[in-house]
Amino acid sequence: MLLDFLDIDLTNSARFALWSLPFILPICFLVAWSDMRAMRIPNWCVLVMFGVYIVIGVLTLPFTMFLWGFVSLLVVLFIGFFMNAVGMIGAGDAKFAAAAAPFIAMSDFRFVIALFAANILAAFMTHRMVAKTKMTGLAPSWDSWERTWEFPMGLSLGGTLAIYLILSALTGV
Repeated sequence: MLLDFLDIDLTNSARFALWSLPFILPICFLVAWSDMRAMRIPNWCVLVMFGVYIVIGVLTLPFTMFLWGFVSLLVVLFIGFFMNAVGMIGAGDAKFAAAAAPFIAMSDFRFVIALFAANILAAFMTHRMVAKTKMTGLAPSWDSWERTWEFPMGLSLGGTLAIYLILSALTGV
């Protein structure tokens, strides 16, 4: 079985998610906030996420599972840069998705795609509805309110990673 070859153990994934949460949740929040405010995801957020993966991954994951995280990062980075080159997503979105990829167990890939689909629909509808109300006065200088042809994907990307890690940590407890 493929999962046996990858040395994946759900208790390892849950422990990794639990130890990652205190560091990744603030980054996910900051990415969503920054993307809504300025329509950009800071590079340092992506680099910090990668650093968190290295430190927490070395301490909590089996070595083969840790190494497969780098493979997933490179695959998602390649796909993301292609999508950026053809104008489908922004470069920050591609980099964030690549940095988030090692945090997701390969066995959960289909679940995360479904979670992301639901999250992007909810975030898009909520963002567009709020943009048409007076609530935008709470953050009047945010670029995302005015750019109706663009959507701050960091809101969905950060939200999806946060929800996934919380669910992963809870299922292993």
